[in-house]
Amino acid sequence: MQNPSLPRLLLLSFTLTSVFNQVLGDEGFCSAPSILDQTDSSSKPLYWKVTSPTLSPSHLQDLPGFTRSVYRRDHALITPESHVFSPLPDWTNTLGAYLITPAIGSHFVMYLAKMQENSRSGLPPNDVERLIFVTQGAVTLTNSSGISNKLVVDSYAYLPPNFDHSLKCDGSATLVVFERRYAFLDNHITEHIVGSTDKQPLLETPGEVFELRKLLPASMPYDFNIHVMDFQPGEFLNVKEVHYNQHGLLLLEGQGIYRLGDSW
Repeated sequence: MQNPSLPRLLLLSFTLTSVFNQVLGDEGFCSAPSILDQTDSSSKPLYWKVTSPTLSPSHLQDLPGFTRSVYRRDHALITPESHVFSPLPDWTNTLGAYLITPAIGSHFVMYLAKMQENSRSGLPPNDVERLIFVTQGAVTLTNSSGISNKLVVDSYAYLPPNFDHSLKCDGSATLVVFERRYAFLDNHITEHIVGSTDKQPLLETPGEVFELRKLLPASMPYDFNIHVMDFQPGEFLNVKEVHYNQHGLLLLEGQGIYRLGDSW
């Protein structure tokens, strides 16, 4: 199981390379003590930070209007206290919080889905591919042939465009959902994929010192990828990228120092 004190990132990338600058270390860049009481962090479920505010100073947590969220021309930082949940269209008993949409200039959609008792998913629009990643609870994924897979925390599924499917939850579950209009290529098709992070091999990262796993095949039919990036104390992403590609990132666990534009 992932050590909850170490950073784990979930990153959508439209290229097949990693792109963010993440640093930390007990004796390095991020050596300051946490402002939070971490005494009971080991008893909390994996990825509890995805929907729980964790970095608000204790004396400001109840101050109306306080947030670390910012929106800039080329990036946005959206912290949990800024998540606005409302019923997801075409889903039943499910609340969603949109994090990234084309309304802010992206070419994809990223949202959190909180499925409640007896909930069921809707389908994405035509020609839109979908990837789901489970951060809490469990769901059952069923396709049009009646084949079902149970997805638990750290499990994921890639659903090709126009792939008939449904997600059902009997209790409660939280999903990270990525959706994007698929870029069709002649003689290339994607396949339905179900997997889990721990089953993916660690990949070499020349010049870097973090651990990298890719959840999708690095092949021509797949027009994006999802990376899970783990950092031990003192590790960081060495490259400082400036490019036109778009990315959506979710900090699953841990903490660190992150640069976006000219802000840290």
